[in-house]
Formats: sequence, C-alpha cells, structure tokens
Amino acid sequence: MKRLFDLVLALCAAVVFALPVVVVAVAVRLTSTGPALYWSDRVGRHNKIFKMPKFRSMRVGTPAVATHLLADASSHLTPIGSFLRKSSLDELPQLWSILLGDMSFVGPRPVLFNQHDLIELRTQLGVHELVPGLTGWAQINGRDELPISEKVALDAEYLYR
Repeated sequence: MKRLFDLVLALCAAVVFALPVVVVAVAVRLTSTGPALYWSDRVGRHNKIFKMPKFRSMRVGTPAVATHLLADASSHLTPIGSFLRKSSLDELPQLWSILLGDMSFVGPRPVLFNQHDLIELRTQLGVHELVPGLTGWAQINGRDELPISEKVALDAEYLYR
C-alpha cells in the first residue's frame, strides 16, 4: 500500500513540479559549468547501493563526502547552490528515485556510501530494512544538526512504529 501511495504521489508531484524542475535545471547550467544533475552513490534498503539524483549545488570536483566534513563547504557551492539547499529544490530529482522504487517519500534518509559508522549503526538496529525516504523522522527532528547516534535512534523509532 505504501508503494502504491508513493507511486501515485510521485507521479502527481512530477506533473506539478515539471516546470520548476526545468527552470532549476536551466539555472544550474547557466550559473556553473558541469551537468545540472549530480548522481550520488547512496545506501538503500538492505544496504544496497543505488544512484540518487540531486540538482548540483556544489562545484564539479568537490570531494564526495558529507558536506559538514568539508573544511569550508560554502567555498564549494555554486552561485545558486546555497539557495537550492535552503529551499530543498536540489532534492526534486529524487522523485525519480521514488518512481523507480529506490526511495519512498517517508523513511530514513539515504546515506552516502562512505558513512560507515552510520551504516553500521543502522544495520545493528534493523533500520537498513527500510526503504530510504525523501524525508524522515530524524530530518523532522533536527536534520544534520543531530549526532549520528540520535539520527539512528529516531530512524529506529520510525521502524518500530
């Protein structure tokens, strides 16, 4: 039932957001060199790697690590990168991942392939059994400001509800 809900909602959202997607894609291309989309290797359900698209908010060549681990993350942003992130418009292409079944609207956020500590904790608590989501309990309750242990605890709370 959840998959059907995700599919119907993603199709509707794709229609509603078609024009903004085109506008953002053109804006990314006009304000920086490189492709409009960035495909990130993420860990999905059962710890399987999948390619997750986002509008590119960082310059080409930025290391593939969590943004908070970069020494000066703002120096890697494209001219509209900060706006895309603050408005979450960079997340719109993830509708594609929802349509493919790699993601859901609600679930723990997909982690980067190299966030081994987070992957290990999620696996220990069974969170890796969930389909990752566009938003989740940890994002609603603190997003990136939370320590990893709290994120995983919130993800586990969602799992057992």
